[in-house]
Amino acid sequence: MNTQKIGFIGGGNMASSLISGLIASGHSPEHLWVSDINAETLKALAENLKVNTSVSNDTIINEVDVVVFAVKPQTLSDVAKSAAAVIKEKKALIVSIAAGISQQSLTDWLGADAAIVRCMPNTPALVLTGATALHANAKVSAEQRSLAENIMRSVGIALWVKEESDLDAVTAVSGSGPAYFFLLMEAMEKAAVELGLTQDTASLLVQQTALGAAKIALESSESPEQLRKRVTSPGGTTQQAISTFEQGGFTELVSKALHAARDRSIEMSKPSE
Repeated sequence: MNTQKIGFIGGGNMASSLISGLIASGHSPEHLWVSDINAETLKALAENLKVNTSVSNDTIINEVDVVVFAVKPQTLSDVAKSAAAVIKEKKALIVSIAAGISQQSLTDWLGADAAIVRCMPNTPALVLTGATALHANAKVSAEQRSLAENIMRSVGIALWVKEESDLDAVTAVSGSGPAYFFLLMEAMEKAAVELGLTQDTASLLVQQTALGAAKIALESSESPEQLRKRVTSPGGTTQQAISTFEQGGFTELVSKALHAARDRSIEMSKPSE
């Protein structure tokens, strides 16, 4: 992959993280290109990451084998339509990280022959611990699939889903998921302060506990249910807290929330009239 030229249309936080991850994994900055409407953004990327930059999307596309659409969803239609002719001529692989933009919409804008991989990353990609799901259309070759996967693996884990519609469930689980954990951490910090701890102490304890729990889950072959039972002694303090959660309908509420997020993702992916 290190010899493949990759271009980013849009140089925001996610693009910057992907570029940093690619460089950290051995990709040469000389083979990375970025376009953006903000000159200051391009200047910072060129100075800090030593990548090639241009204000022209067409210039970028003409130089690369892969085009990563990293612009806001509401602007992607205009960007894609204006770049369609150059992309068709170049036969570049398209990797889209724009939330809620379907492959059908991208195909309508870019043409029926466009090779498209749609990705659903999440914000921990900004600190190289992301979780990304990918889906490719029928025009994407095995080599291109591998290339798209390697790009997203530069900022965390990457896995393929069988159906594009599965990305709506992914959005509900990992795409929106960091906010769920932040909400729990927020609530735990507030309760800890109510119990008499200082804000600094509460924050540090909650953050380290969240990190430790995630690390155990990642490194263990046991399910979260088994891990929970291991640290829940009958009649103890943890059991008392877990019982209180269950009495409040915690599991059912989480299920309801994720279904609501999935349904909203489906709604947002529908083309506007």
